[in-house]
Amino acid sequence: MKVPGLYDIREAHKRIKPFIHITPVMSSRQISNIFGCELFFKCENFQKVGAFKFRGATNAVQLLTPDEKRRGVVTHSSGNHAAALALAASDAGVKAMVVMPSNAPEVKKNAVRGYGAEITFCEPTQAARESTTRDIIARTGALLIHPYDNFNVICGQGTAALELLEEVPSLDCIMAPVGGGGLLSGTLTAARAVNPKIKVFGAEPLNANDAFLSFTSGVIHPAKPPSTIADGLLTSLSELTFTIIRKNADDILTVTEESIIECMKLIWERMKIIIEPSSAVALAAVREHNELFRGLKTGIILSGGNVELSKLPFTRAS
Repeated sequence: MKVPGLYDIREAHKRIKPFIHITPVMSSRQISNIFGCELFFKCENFQKVGAFKFRGATNAVQLLTPDEKRRGVVTHSSGNHAAALALAASDAGVKAMVVMPSNAPEVKKNAVRGYGAEITFCEPTQAARESTTRDIIARTGALLIHPYDNFNVICGQGTAALELLEEVPSLDCIMAPVGGGGLLSGTLTAARAVNPKIKVFGAEPLNANDAFLSFTSGVIHPAKPPSTIADGLLTSLSELTFTIIRKNADDILTVTEESIIECMKLIWERMKIIIEPSSAVALAAVREHNELFRGLKTGIILSGGNVELSKLPFTRAS
């Protein structure tokens, strides 16, 4: 199994730089004081399509052969990778077909449609996503660009951590949310190569803790029907992402729904920036496992900002 290295991520960065935003690294003295550590937020909520996923999708699309471009691309995604692939494909003049769960947020469905992709809806299970995608491939010959089980996608995702460490090279640790593991795999690959002493953690909802179970047991645990507001973190690790994460991560930290909501609200209130629940999971890990981070310079990758404004969790909780 071929796994990415720092060279691959640097080459991906050169390849995608004309297409992506170099997102800002922001800080909040108030939030840092609350948690007793110096926090630096890599704001991928300001990335095109509102999420880090545009990095990986763009890298994968830019590496397509002429024949693959002619056949088109397909993926399955709850939203952010779907939108990212739709835009990356549109930029390259390639047809994109996307399988989305029927319960995906309306804001994400609308974004995918807006970027010109053809959507097929399925039941909200991993099995339904994969079988529907296989049907499309059999019918059209389209190339699957998987949301995370894809070498080129992981290389693209790792460029966010590369930029973060170029701007704040003295970080003691980095935190990234984990669903399927593409972002965490890319983050681990970049961070460990740039600074072998840096600690890298994944953060995951307790109510969708398959990555935690996989990491601690050494065997991939499939995602069970989840009950979490972090809708971007509902998928299982793949063999590729599991291999990278199990070898390199310091730990996977789980968090409660209450912490996710509180940290999402905190960033909205104190930093005046919009993040989605999946992004808040990383700060929630600092909140719930504070002893690991006190006094340390910690980078947090805010993975995205695509949230349905009519269904804000903290307005319901208050």
